[in-house]
Amino acid sequence: MTFIPVGRTAETPPGTISVHEVNGVRIALCNVNGRFYAIDDVCTHDGGPLDQGELEGNLVECPRHGARFDVTDGRAVTLPAVRPVKTYKVQVEGDDVLVDIA
Repeated sequence: MTFIPVGRTAETPPGTISVHEVNGVRIALCNVNGRFYAIDDVCTHDGGPLDQGELEGNLVECPRHGARFDVTDGRAVTLPAVRPVKTYKVQVEGDDVLVDIA
């Protein structure tokens, strides 16, 4: 595993999403009650940007058509999406958030 720094913990407060580009991949970094999760910043239904959606608990809602994904495991939990979004392993070291995009 190769973890790459993507930001600082303070940049993504609890209940928010920040977007980061890592090696050409747009990653949505989600803070769920102080735990960080990383997913592709792309809705599997129509390619919409998930970072512009609402994060409620561990679910992010795509702003285009309302598809919802569980950021902890990537699964699509409401239609119109049926395919999961890709997830990435996250580590926090001090104030740094690192993501393994392999």
